[in-house]
Amino acid sequence: VVCKKKYRAMLNSLILMLSWTVISEVARAQNDTEPIVLEGKCLVVCDSNPTTDWKASSSPLGISVRAANSKVAFSAVRSNNHEPSEMSNKTRIIYFDQVLVNIGNYFTFESVFLSPRKGIYSFNFHVIKVYQSQTIQVNLMLNGKPVISAFAGDKDVTREAATNGVLLYLEKEDKVYLKLEKGNLVGGWQYSTFSGFLVFPSVKEKEKKIVSSLTSS
Repeated sequence: VVCKKKYRAMLNSLILMLSWTVISEVARAQNDTEPIVLEGKCLVVCDSNPTTDWKASSSPLGISVRAANSKVAFSAVRSNNHEPSEMSNKTRIIYFDQVLVNIGNYFTFESVFLSPRKGIYSFNFHVIKVYQSQTIQVNLMLNGKPVISAFAGDKDVTREAATNGVLLYLEKEDKVYLKLEKGNLVGGWQYSTFSGFLVFPSVKEKEKKIVSSLTSS
């Protein structure tokens, strides 16, 4: 009986020592890694086979955490009056000569936004007409097709704004820009603006199923 008690005591001591060693190693390993800062509400899933490149990872961790660094935003203004004769090749694309923000450099010199990845994007524009008796029409174009429009045609208002905004699902390399369908614009003093940003990237079908199964369980 005495031997059994001594054996159990030694076994318990050994287990305690092993447990402490494991905890110490885990704590040391965590201290050696850089902290991950997450914005908003996040679902973190451990990746048993992590990669250094988030594009090569098929796990939700590779998309949701690393994608936080993939920020896309632009904002541009027009500093001069915009006559239709100025538009190259008569495309009537509204050119914005002063870029205030261009995170990711996806807003080109031709004032066209080129989508870097699939996802939901937000766009808005604010364009001022030149003359009191004029009417202007501005279209937001996606790959050459109008998506939304805005008008300004009040004859009693000298400088009226044509303004609108929209959320769009874009594929990679989709092109978004503004087209002047009718009238002339005022650009002096940065009256006319065009802005957009990535709201959130799309999630692959495989990752959608993983997230759905985790949230429903």
